[in-house]
Amino acid sequence: MVARCYPFELPSDNQNGHETALPRSHFVQVSHINQLFYWDCGLACVLMALSTVGINGYSIQNLAELCCTTSIWTVDLAYLLRKFSVRFSYYTVTFGANPNYSGETYYKEHLPSDLVRVYKLFQKAVEAGINILCRSISKEEISRWILSGKYIAIALVDLYKLSRSWVGDVLIPGFHGNDVGYTGHYVVICGYDAEADEFEIRDPSSSRKQDWISSKSLEEARKSFGTDEDLLLISVDESRKQNYPII
Repeated sequence: MVARCYPFELPSDNQNGHETALPRSHFVQVSHINQLFYWDCGLACVLMALSTVGINGYSIQNLAELCCTTSIWTVDLAYLLRKFSVRFSYYTVTFGANPNYSGETYYKEHLPSDLVRVYKLFQKAVEAGINILCRSISKEEISRWILSGKYIAIALVDLYKLSRSWVGDVLIPGFHGNDVGYTGHYVVICGYDAEADEFEIRDPSSSRKQDWISSKSLEEARKSFGTDEDLLLISVDESRKQNYPII
């Protein structure tokens, strides 16, 4: 089942038969925000995205109150973005919650109760105005979107695979770099350098204000078992911003 609506147009590789010329590097200014607890990395990423599109005056606590759960899934983040009328598309390879994750330690506590809740959110996505497309996204597509200057992205990754190169900078209590189990985590992708083939990211678990990661490492972390390859592609195009509700 695929829910489709189109709140903004995705960049095309060619227009009128001609390939679109893109710069070799592009970076969107995104203010780094640290998560407060082990479970609110996604909320910190949404807050970073809101600030980037000019929506300020909110806190992680405000977003947590809107979510009403500490078991945050990507679809919860999608509903948050929708509440603020942010233009975005949601890519995933799984519609709903994947029951095959029940064996993963990371999912064991909440998955039984989340299966029904998450599936209902997916079912109601169309009437909520949320654009969900069930397909895998390549690193080449992400790099082109970033280079277009019109988008940033929130990606679900395996924290262990993402942060092996900067384990000492991870601030999450209880996280150990030698833990080989899946640990779901959200980051903001906001830049790309074609020469180095590296993405600039904002990691809410990191003490550093910006991080760089090779496209190969990001791809491995994004496509790890447990992520569903979830990606929220967010429009930062100034001309297409909408009014948002005060909550």
